[in-house]
Amino acid sequence: MILIYLSSGLFLGWSLGANDASNIFGTAVGTKMVRFKTAAIIASIFVIIGAVLSGTGASHTLGTLGSVNALGGAFMVALAAGMSVFWMTKMQIPVSTSQAIVGAIIGWNFFANMLTNYNSLIKIVFSWVISPVLAAIFSMLLYIFVKKLLQYLSISIFRLDIFTRAGLIIVGAFGAYSLGANNIANVMGVFIPSSPFHTINLGFIRIGNTEILFFLGGIAIAVGIFTYSHKVMKTVGNQLVKLTPQSALIVVLAESLVLFLFASQTVHQWLVAHNLPAFPLVPISSSQLVVGGVIGIGLIQGGQHIKYRIVGKIITGWVTTPVLACLLTFISLFFLQNIFEMEVYHPVDYQFNPAVTKKLESKGIKIPQSADRLHFRNSRQVKQFVDTCNQISSDSIHTLLEYSRQDSIYIDPHKFPHFKDEVADWFKPGEIKALLKLKNNRYTYKWRLREEYLKSLNISSQNTESSHLGSKLDYIYQYFSLKEY
Repeated sequence: MILIYLSSGLFLGWSLGANDASNIFGTAVGTKMVRFKTAAIIASIFVIIGAVLSGTGASHTLGTLGSVNALGGAFMVALAAGMSVFWMTKMQIPVSTSQAIVGAIIGWNFFANMLTNYNSLIKIVFSWVISPVLAAIFSMLLYIFVKKLLQYLSISIFRLDIFTRAGLIIVGAFGAYSLGANNIANVMGVFIPSSPFHTINLGFIRIGNTEILFFLGGIAIAVGIFTYSHKVMKTVGNQLVKLTPQSALIVVLAESLVLFLFASQTVHQWLVAHNLPAFPLVPISSSQLVVGGVIGIGLIQGGQHIKYRIVGKIITGWVTTPVLACLLTFISLFFLQNIFEMEVYHPVDYQFNPAVTKKLESKGIKIPQSADRLHFRNSRQVKQFVDTCNQISSDSIHTLLEYSRQDSIYIDPHKFPHFKDEVADWFKPGEIKALLKLKNNRYTYKWRLREEYLKSLNISSQNTESSHLGSKLDYIYQYFSLKEY
């Protein structure tokens, strides 16, 4: 049965490959510097390698928008996102799976009476706006630099052609690797807790169930690249602005630089440490970056060669995709639940008690005594309570939800051998040892487990993100949860 559910994730992976491959090799194929078959082979190989080697443990801000906690819901979220991307691909419009997933998760939130974390949503939408602008600026600066460099070096046309072709292939391979590493969790991440696979130990190499899952997702992306990405590559690489091979290389390089700025924790922490504005660490759309880079080239050339009708078509697709995915998810969940009688979400309870009240007070949130034992059936009920309570600021809602949410987590010592096999290449030995100290403990709230685990590691709760423990804690919650996800 799990393989039937998994098919929607594979379909989303296929849609990602069909659409997002244009972001990597679209300009190279559009300028005829690289044949489509060559681009497809390179992109397929490196997207699978990136998914398997670097996909595990990836942390995505998308997860903070809403936690899809039932397999039926995960199936429909992935299917609705895949259908939305497929429709846009059929119209030859480059869109992003991140846009589709955001819309689909919001649709699930509405159906499940879950609140959407609008702070995270604003961060993501802001990144959608600013990242293509940055890509355009980088393209313009690189174009000026490369133009002056070529004038200074006086390279022959034959040598320039060789260098450009090699550069497009190398940068494209790196882009494909990054695509697999950064986007595979969007494709298959919701299925990790229910994975039907088991760790394969070949002696010289150990393949975890997550790697198997990501490998299948990577193959789905590769199939999408081979079967349906050619038309979208032509839209980005040829129809938007007529590019020279050197301009094509500049566009891909500009895309890679912007992706790095929004993904690098090292750069983020350095900027913060020096009191400089830092780029938010959120997943951004490579489709938007390429379009921004191509437009940047067009602008530096005077702007008269930009086909604004196609630009308008692409921007319309960016707006339409999340809305379409949201509506499609909501309507499909209704039929899935009421006609096929499938469970598409598990209710989440929220309970205030003295321990929660004390914890919230340490965060500067004072709960009225009348609410000390209140119980809520979903996050929207908590929001309604906050709206009627003058003592609590509406800005505190997500903190209230985080600390009052009830879970059931048991650190089962019998699960440890399998757990250690799963995370041996991800968790440090000390991190596994620290969790082992908590064996046989039961937790009703995630924050209690987080505090005790960090205490056993001698790490303060403020350093969770800088220690790269955020995604590891999420995995611990899922692995040892007694609830069915």
